[in-house]
This record gives sequence, structure tokens and C-alpha cells, in this order.
Amino acid sequence: MISLLQAEKISKSFGDLILFENLSLSIHKGQKIALIAKNGAGKSSLLDILTLKDEPDGGQIAYRNDLKVGFLEQNPQFNETKTVLEEVFSSSSDIVNLIKEYERLIHSNDSNKLAEVMNQMDQKGVWDYEVKVKQILEMLSIIDFDQKISELSGGQKKRLAMANVLINDLDLLILDEPTNHLNLEMIEWLESYLKTTNTTLLMVTHDRYFLDRVCDRIIELEDKTLYTYNGNYSYYLDKRYERILNQNAELSKARNQLKKERDWVNKTPSARTTKAKYRVDAFYDLKEKAKGKAQDLDIRLNVETTRLGKKVLNIKHLYKSFSDKKILEDFSLNFTKGDKIGVIGKNGSGKSTLLNILTNIIKADKGQVDFGDTVVVGYYQQDGIKFDKSKRVIDVIKEIAEYIRLKGGHKVSASQFLQFFLFTPPMQQTLVEKLSGGEKRRLYLMTILMKNPNFLILDEPTNDLDIMTLHILEEYLHDFQGSLIIVSHDRYFMDNIINHLLIFEGEAKISGFAGNYSQYRNEVLIPRKRAVQAKPKQEKKEKEKSTNTVKTKLSYKEKTELENLDKELEKLQNEKIELEIELSKSSTPVDKIIEFSKRLNIIIEELDEKEMRWLELSDF
Repeated sequence: MISLLQAEKISKSFGDLILFENLSLSIHKGQKIALIAKNGAGKSSLLDILTLKDEPDGGQIAYRNDLKVGFLEQNPQFNETKTVLEEVFSSSSDIVNLIKEYERLIHSNDSNKLAEVMNQMDQKGVWDYEVKVKQILEMLSIIDFDQKISELSGGQKKRLAMANVLINDLDLLILDEPTNHLNLEMIEWLESYLKTTNTTLLMVTHDRYFLDRVCDRIIELEDKTLYTYNGNYSYYLDKRYERILNQNAELSKARNQLKKERDWVNKTPSARTTKAKYRVDAFYDLKEKAKGKAQDLDIRLNVETTRLGKKVLNIKHLYKSFSDKKILEDFSLNFTKGDKIGVIGKNGSGKSTLLNILTNIIKADKGQVDFGDTVVVGYYQQDGIKFDKSKRVIDVIKEIAEYIRLKGGHKVSASQFLQFFLFTPPMQQTLVEKLSGGEKRRLYLMTILMKNPNFLILDEPTNDLDIMTLHILEEYLHDFQGSLIIVSHDRYFMDNIINHLLIFEGEAKISGFAGNYSQYRNEVLIPRKRAVQAKPKQEKKEKEKSTNTVKTKLSYKEKTELENLDKELEKLQNEKIELEIELSKSSTPVDKIIEFSKRLNIIIEELDEKEMRWLELSDF
């Protein structure tokens, strides 16, 4: 295998905080690697070191000669005075210079030089490059190519940075949370794009479908150490579970052995001198090993929910527009206890506007929002983090409550509650200003849940959260006895939680669907896409028929294949839905979750392959 990047024994600390030490990592051509870790473990710091934006405290990084690397940062920086197209083209100076020279020569009389430049443009594929640039920008919903970067939103800038790394012919792409600020359509397009590209990938993402379908290697940064799993996310879950079981067993064994050895060491000095020195040394090694902490494989957060009456929320005939842009038009919806509604749609279609109207942050133009008397709302906003940065983590929680009520009448202290969300006792003493972005979001989420709401409104709660925290939140929301409305682009998360969808289609058009996202995709989006693809083909057939053009017909064998494909696709879709239902159940055992996840991944690949063949045969 061709080595592209080699990191040897690298370490990084910030003051007394050791992020990692003596890490070694190899990246080979063609690999698609994901880096997984808890928030604050040092993922972004490791990426900065690997891309030479920062230096390690120790160790070294070696790149293959002439390696072309693209790095998508969480907070990309731009020249704000440039236009979108100028910024994208600036990343390929040779092509840009050719385009500028071509435009200069068009207005000159030097036809020989112009012909030479046009020949160079043909050789470098400049014409195709420009088409590719615009196609990728449009796919990422950046359609005004002459817009100044200073006028773009934060999400648009992240998508522009994504376009910058995708359009160039690079050897290695390093992507930090690439799915943030992308809607579902963009995520699925990016997933397909990265899955089929030959470019080597290293990425940090919490999108578990993305991990399952794109990556062939998972590296986990935990306890300052890297663990490698040569497989996708489903394989990682399986092997991580085995690793933690083994580590916990070894820890238990070490502690039992330590008790025996401690009795021996505590004997009189004269007795010890008659023993071998190696046993004394081994005791201190064992003592160090037994200091480890056993990991809990099933952390569940059972916060008490305030009692919810029969009346929850009635939304009646809402209207909302901004200038001439319609967001809501005669929108009505009645919530009942236990409703868990997911809201999806393109960016800017009005999802967050609806949530802000429900929480009285903005006013509707017309209509009524009527909550029941027993409803206690908890609202998690995208920009709702407003902490005093000079306070410690434990103090932020204690200001709300010293003790938090759990189900069954139990109580836990603020410190114990923080540990549910992976804030260890030492981390609880950390100042808020020193937390990572994901850790701040985790703390903010805690402040919402600990107030015992029975109606949760969550706007993109999964952004910047690590996979471990997502699992804890999913378990909580799955068992949540109240009502929930959530905006999220995390397909795995939505599939596990929601039982109904609201689809914002733009221009105030909102439709409903009884089921989760994958069911909606299989039952609505894919058939709709097939219909759109089949329409021009049907029109072409009719045109050919009207002009008496002879069209090759399907052979008997192909007709039989098409009939069988219809049956196979239906069977696979049904099996997929059954697996998704089993995976969404909290009672499903871990070993079955792993088994079902693997089978689901195989089914998805088979569906993609058979749907493509179905479309080919349907051309006739």
C-alpha cells in the first residue's frame, strides 16, 4: 500500500491538560478513515497537527512528496471582499491564470497566442472544470456566483469551503464535520460523491449512516490513545463492545490480584526482604494498572418528566412571511401526548421560524399557538448558548439545581448528573471558556433537560455532539414520555426517535408523513425521483414513436429480469423497514443491534445496485 501520511509518537497538551501522547497513525492511498472521539478529546487538535496548521509537543509528521491535501475546517476563513466564483477559482491558480489570459487575448489581435492558450485550456480541462465548479456549488445551494463572501451566512461559508476542497484534484481530503450546515439532500449527495471518489479521506463526523456507508476504517481517540478498527461503523460498534468488555474484565482481575499483593507488601520489612525484588516492582505496576476506570456500556439518563395533561398544543391557521417570502400559510397542527415529530426541509425553508413562533420569540402574522396548562417547554436553540465563561462547569449546573429528580423518585447531585453527560469530576472544575464547542453544546443540553420539561423543542441538537453523547440523548428521547418536535439533519438520529415527519418544501408548502426519515425516503423520495427520471425518457419514447423511429425492445430475458427486480426491490424495502423498526426499539439487545446494522448496510447497497439496473431496463 502507498503511504501518504505518517505520524509518529505525536503528543499535544494545553497547560496541565494532556490531550494525547505518543500517538502513531498511518494513512494509505485509497483509505476512507473516520476519527471518532468524545468532545474535548482532541479531534480538531489532531487534525490541525496532521495538516501542519499546528505543531505537536513531540513526535513528527511525514508527508509523501508532492502530496496535495485539502482541509475542511469547522470555521473556514476567507477573503471577504472576493465573490463566490473568485474564491473557488483562486484555489487552482494555473487554471485561473489560463482563464484570465484567455479573457485578455479575446480582446487582442494575437490570434496565434489565443490559439495556444485555448489548446492549453483543452489539455487542462478548463471548460469541464468550470462546469464542475458550478454544478458542485449549485448542489450545495450556492447559486449566486457573483455574491460577495461577506454577504454569506455561516452555513453558506462552510458549504463554500466544502466546494473548494471537492472541486480540486487532491490526493487526501481531511474533513472536520462535513455534514454540518447541510440539508438531507446535500448530505446524501455528498455521501454518494465521497463513496465513489478515489480520493483518500480522513474525516471527523457524527453522522452514523455516513460512517457506515463511506468509511472502511475507524480510529477512536479515547483516554489519550488511538484504537483502530478495520471496518465501517457497524464493525466498530461490534469490536468496541468486545474491547471494553475485555478491558473491564482485565481491570477487575487486576484489582482482585492487587488485594492479595497488598497484603503481602504490607507485611513486615524483614519479611519483604526475603522475597524477590521483581515481585515488589510488579506490585507497583499492578497498582498503577488497577487505577483505571471501568467503562459503562449502557449509560441511561432517566430524568423525571413533569406530568402532561390531555391538551398539549394546538396550532391554528398560522401565517408568516418575510417581505415577499412565504414561510407559513394557513398551517394547523394538533399535538397529542407522545407525538415525536421531526421537521426536515432545505435550509431557509422556515423550520427554525416555526420553532421560534411556538416559543414566542417571533410573532406569526396571523394564527394561534395554544399550549395546554400542564405543558413545560424546554427549547434547545442553535444559538442558545449563553454561559458566563468565567464560571466552572459544576457551578453552571448548581445555579439551576443542586439535585435533579430522576424517575422513581430518586435524586442525584449536580456532580452525578454531569457524569451522565460524560463530564468527569476533574472536567466539572474546568472553566466554561476552556470547553470545546461540542462540550459547551453538551452542557447547554443538560441545562434544558434538568428542568424536567414535558414538551421538548430541539433545533439541530446533534450539531457538534460526539457519538457517545448522541447515544445517551437518543436513549433519553426514546423513553421520553412527553411530546417532542425536532429539527435535525441527522438521519440515524431521526430514524431512532421520531414517529412523524413535517416536510418543509418551500413557498409555505408543508406536507406530513407518518413514519421516520428512511421510510419517507423509500416510500416517497425514491419513487418521486424515479418518476422524474422516467418522465423525459417517456417523452422521448413518445416522440420516437410519433416519428416512426424503430426502438429496440426488451428481450424475453430482460423482461423477466425486470419483473424479478420489481419483486426483489419490494422484498428488500420491506426487510429494510422491519430492520429499522427493530433498531429503533430500546429493548433490542446489543448483539442484535450489531447484526441488524450489518444486514441493513448490505440491503442499502443491494437496493442502490438493483434500482440502477431497474432504471436501465426501464429505458426501454
